[in-house]
Amino acid sequence: MRLDGSCHCGAVRFGVDSPHPYPYQRCYCSICRKTAGGGGYAINLSGRAETLDVQGREHINVYHAVIDGNTSTGERHFCRHCASALWVFDPQWPSLVHPFASAIDTPLPIPPERVHLMLDSKASWVEVDARENDQCFAVYPQESIAEWHQRLGLEDDA
Repeated sequence: MRLDGSCHCGAVRFGVDSPHPYPYQRCYCSICRKTAGGGGYAINLSGRAETLDVQGREHINVYHAVIDGNTSTGERHFCRHCASALWVFDPQWPSLVHPFASAIDTPLPIPPERVHLMLDSKASWVEVDARENDQCFAVYPQESIAEWHQRLGLEDDA
């Protein structure tokens, strides 16, 4: 599925092909919550890095989070004008890019279940809206974004 996205002010537009377009995974870690979360969590999708097409790249800044005193290799791309979180890229996994669902303009499919992860980092004011088929994890689950889509037969051949 082709995902098209943009920042709030319109300075940055991007597109990426995603075989895993369901916005099912809610991350409550302090990094996602503080840099991209609206409900106390952020939702990352998965795309093929080689298909990422960006207009307005000169308007993008990159943030490297510090985790346990070490600077992360993960690159959190955001608009330097309106601060919209756009996507995460980590050179440790060069074939992947993870756009934030909040930056996607393409209508996204509704997931049949959701995964709430990093609940040990959840802010005290956040109420987890876990439904009947949802899964909850204190840290990262073993199942990847790709594996979740495969298990449910939701992979797109994009």
